[in-house]
Amino acid sequence: MQTISIIIPVLNEEKFLEQNKDILKSYIAEKNEIVLIDGGSRDNSVHIAKLIGCKTFVTKASRGYQLHLGALQSTNELLLFLHADTELPENALAIISEALIQNNKHWGCFEVCFSNSKFIYQIIAWFMNKRSCLTGIVTGDQAMFVKRESYFASGGFPNFSIMEDIQISRQLKKIAPPVCLSEKVITSGRKWESQGAFKTIIKMWSLRFLFFLGVSTNKLVKLY
Repeated sequence: MQTISIIIPVLNEEKFLEQNKDILKSYIAEKNEIVLIDGGSRDNSVHIAKLIGCKTFVTKASRGYQLHLGALQSTNELLLFLHADTELPENALAIISEALIQNNKHWGCFEVCFSNSKFIYQIIAWFMNKRSCLTGIVTGDQAMFVKRESYFASGGFPNFSIMEDIQISRQLKKIAPPVCLSEKVITSGRKWESQGAFKTIIKMWSLRFLFFLGVSTNKLVKLY
């Protein structure tokens, strides 16, 4: 199995870093690296990351900028962009290595499911997964992975605080379509739970529609 650089952008994520510290340590023990890019947390995120053994950097709070900085600071040939509140499936790193190296693919993602098991969240996840495979547009919750060469050939993540995943999917699609793995990551449903599932669906699709119309991400982030 080829080693992987796991890039995690955070902003006040001590809860999830503490919760997942053992699995993160196990990745490092297997000679992978974790590059954590903090956007100016006011909690103990940076302290916990250092205790785990992550390569840790502090910069401005902009997820696209944080992700790209993480890629620049990484050293391995395979990159995995992981949200702090997303849990990978068992043997995820071996699965990624096989998908990209043995099957000679450029990039891809996992299917997603939510930590909240209510039926509405199962429906949302089903549509997210089908959309990604049909359109090649991958969201950050799906743990995007990519060969280093392909990532930088695409131009990398833009300096966006929102829609950075949509934009890089567009860029990577010009190189090759994504491989959509059937294994599932588990991501937190906190965003959906705090604002209500239907309200969040309407908001996210409205923001994406405005983005496709060319509205700047600086304006969109104020509506987020």
